[in-house]
Amino acid sequence: GCEELKKLDLTANFIGELSSIESLKCNIHLKELFLVGNPCTEFEGYRQFVVATLHQLKYLDSKEIERSERIKALQNYPEVKWKIREQERAYLLKRAREKEEAQRRMQERKDEKQKQMDSKLEFHSPGCPQQKSNQAEGDGEQERCRTVENDDEDRKFWEEPTPYTPESRLETHRYIEEKRKAKDNARESKKREKTAWTLVTAEGRVLNVNVPKLHFSLKDDEENNQIILDLAVYRHLDTSLLDVDVQPTYIRVLVKGKPFQLVLPEEVKPDSSSAKRSQTTGHLVVTMPKAKEIILAKQKVSASIKHSDCNTQQKNTR
Repeated sequence: GCEELKKLDLTANFIGELSSIESLKCNIHLKELFLVGNPCTEFEGYRQFVVATLHQLKYLDSKEIERSERIKALQNYPEVKWKIREQERAYLLKRAREKEEAQRRMQERKDEKQKQMDSKLEFHSPGCPQQKSNQAEGDGEQERCRTVENDDEDRKFWEEPTPYTPESRLETHRYIEEKRKAKDNARESKKREKTAWTLVTAEGRVLNVNVPKLHFSLKDDEENNQIILDLAVYRHLDTSLLDVDVQPTYIRVLVKGKPFQLVLPEEVKPDSSSAKRSQTTGHLVVTMPKAKEIILAKQKVSASIKHSDCNTQQKNTR
């Protein structure tokens, strides 16, 4: 555990209560301690207090502790300790004010954001004359205004002077995360807008579509009276990402949400159709029996009867 700790780096951890290092007295193997970048390092008597409190230390902030330095620190320890306590109390009062200020700024930012959302809702209101007059122009203007607002918001946030406190650090991380999420959402919404593919025209005509840009072959298997589609989906693509929909006159396959649609040369039986993955290539193979199976069967039977009649006539002739 921590009993064997030899080196402890607490750089830039917002440590303001220097007396808290007394909890490290039990770590008898601790030889190096780093407190650089913490508010406590600005206290008068900071180094003397640490050296006198932690007898086991050999280095403080990369600087070796001399024997003479420790003796002097121990001699002045009561006075230095009292000064440190006074500075800690002042620091805690300052931190309380900083927390209040951070809460106030956060509330102001929330109120400002709420006002922006309310104004956007008013813009989208059905009664808005601008929207009614020209929807496309209104959307474009709104997009330009949103870009300007975002730029102004970024400039205001990054140029505003703020104290280096835990609250300001958290606020910065929250702001960056909000901006990242907003960009991701905007990107996703644009993707959704782009994915409005036309599969059927307004007149009801089904179109051939190959959004995933896959190679395919359509075979007319006359011997078995069926149509076979071989769609070259990726070998390692999970089957759960495929959605097959066979209709009498066309077939539609969604590959990771992207549609592949093909108009069939003949009507098929959707209920009798089957789809499977090829064991060798991983391709999607869809077998679709033709709807005219019975008619074709009769033609084959009649053809065989005619053939037997011919044989009979040949025998009679002989």
